[in-house]
Amino acid sequence: MALTIRLARGGAKKRPFYRIVVADKRMPRDGRFIEKLGTYNPMLAKDDEKRVIMNEERIDYWLGQGAQPSDRVLRFLAKAGKAERAIPQQTKKAEQSEKTKMRIEEKAEKRREAEEAAKAAAEEAAAEEATATEA
Repeated sequence: MALTIRLARGGAKKRPFYRIVVADKRMPRDGRFIEKLGTYNPMLAKDDEKRVIMNEERIDYWLGQGAQPSDRVLRFLAKAGKAERAIPQQTKKAEQSEKTKMRIEEKAEKRREAEEAAKAAAEEAAAEEATATEA
């Protein structure tokens, strides 16, 4: 049986309230669950201690039994220091195209050349001043 620790929605329309439950992965979101492990009330302020309430002993037990936490529950566990949350891999769609990368590289190269030309011009002007003051 594949177990998952996830949120089950409750509350009225536009007034969400969630139970943190361990359930069979095949059950519906708000369907049958094995055990209630805590609550999450997103309507409370982020710094409110009653926003997320978890029974950490039971969560440790179910994690030991092989239950996989959902992404949101994993965030709660990471904030409580119970689990390590890896940063998800970005999709290829989020990457810049090859053409954009080439344009950025060309702009950077032009900028470097302009800086070098300005530096060379400044050195020439300094050298001319030095020769003008010597004469």
